[in-house]
Amino acid sequence: MSKKRVLLGMSGGVDSSVSAILLQKQGYEVIGCTMELWKPEDGKEESTCCGNTAIYDAKRVCDLLGIPHYTINCKSEFKEKVVDNFIQEYEKARTPNPCIECNKYLKFGSFYQKAKELECNYIATGHYASIEFSKNYNQYVLKKCKEEKKDQTYFLYTIPKEILGNIIFPLQNYTNKEEIRKIALENNLNVAHKKDSQEICFIPDNDYQSFLKKYGKSKQSVGNIVLKNGKILGKHKGLINYTIGQRKGIGISYPEPLYVIELNKQKNEVIVGTKEQLYTNKLYAKDLNWQAIEPKGEPIECMAKIRYRAKTAKATIYIEKDRAKVIFDTNQRAITKGQSIVFYDNEGIVLGGGKIL
Repeated sequence: MSKKRVLLGMSGGVDSSVSAILLQKQGYEVIGCTMELWKPEDGKEESTCCGNTAIYDAKRVCDLLGIPHYTINCKSEFKEKVVDNFIQEYEKARTPNPCIECNKYLKFGSFYQKAKELECNYIATGHYASIEFSKNYNQYVLKKCKEEKKDQTYFLYTIPKEILGNIIFPLQNYTNKEEIRKIALENNLNVAHKKDSQEICFIPDNDYQSFLKKYGKSKQSVGNIVLKNGKILGKHKGLINYTIGQRKGIGISYPEPLYVIELNKQKNEVIVGTKEQLYTNKLYAKDLNWQAIEPKGEPIECMAKIRYRAKTAKATIYIEKDRAKVIFDTNQRAITKGQSIVFYDNEGIVLGGGKIL
């Protein structure tokens, strides 16, 4: 068995395809693998990153590079762990992040098990993130890549720390997507100009409200739109149609701009308020996963971000049994239940993370 055999997750896109080239150049024995994740009940091909087209594109790249390619049927697990969770969270008036769930259970769960079956020492993906051995923490750690705007560590905090040393991110030193496309062109890859997927893979038209109405089980009913003090301003069309921080399309008039600041599932209310009421410096998080550290009970000073596009901000973590209380030095805008908070040290190393309560 080769000591440098790696199973590469291939979505049929340019990032994972170029990752195969880079791994080959580094001397790895590469095996390509695509997960079949989603097939809707009506039979239409909707998945943008792991459907039939993605499998075909990945196979063509592997054929060109002379490496084997496998497909894994993960549709049942994907439906249970990602799609069903997505629906259930929205029906609880929470806002989930399906990419994080997919990484947790599929891309660094089932995929890692498949790698062991194929006697691979490593798994690799086209994520923009970095893995390195830290002398400070005396272990392998997940770290932000060089380009902050492309960094994807926010989606990867659920990876078990025990397998970080078995993960390779071939793109960790690249900061420009044009560099990646240039490599693809130079190697005659058919996916060189393939567009990046920007939406949820199982909702390619990005119309999540229609998706939830089609697959959800809870009937969305009309309720009140209210101010924080309980004053009724109008009616809403169902909680799934509103998000924290939303201003446009609420459907009410008021002397000053109002934003959605809370969704109350119990009372079926959309609570609105001023821009200032969107900001707070405290949250609670559950389902914690720690990578670089193991909390001992003392407060932990860190940098934290509450959504993928948010900037990191100074915060202090207080562990309370199976959850964490997080206090930011400065107020944060539109903290949203169901999203994740990810903790970093000052060097960009991921300490851990959890789901916002």
